[in-house]
Amino acid sequence: MSSFKIFDIAGSGMSAQSVRLNTVASNLANADSVSSSPQGVYRARHPVFRALVGSANEPASAGVGVAGIAESKAAPETRYDPGNPLADAQGYVYAPSVNVVEEMTDMISASRSYQNNVEVLSTTRDLMLATLKLGQ
Repeated sequence: MSSFKIFDIAGSGMSAQSVRLNTVASNLANADSVSSSPQGVYRARHPVFRALVGSANEPASAGVGVAGIAESKAAPETRYDPGNPLADAQGYVYAPSVNVVEEMTDMISASRSYQNNVEVLSTTRDLMLATLKLGQ
């Protein structure tokens, strides 16, 4: 494998973690939203990653990719709030079942993974520059 493929692999990891950070941010932003019906409530989203494995014909496809974004199947939380303008006839509003602690943990993990990929890029660049200086 060419040393330059490391940049593609780390770059794909950074891109995947960026999608993960964006979905976490969306989940956190909508954690306190409410709806008047269970069907209209926000559903937490999570990226689904897939490994990109190179082959003899396509060695450049190594890395990680985002296969899609999955929505949570968890039932929404039901809250009794008759004073809320979105309350249904029985006085209930429906909130997403987003666990803020889990989302914050996922955000920290994604951020660190992103930072690790940046470090891989930086170290690879430094090693390549040091290799070029050997001939001087």
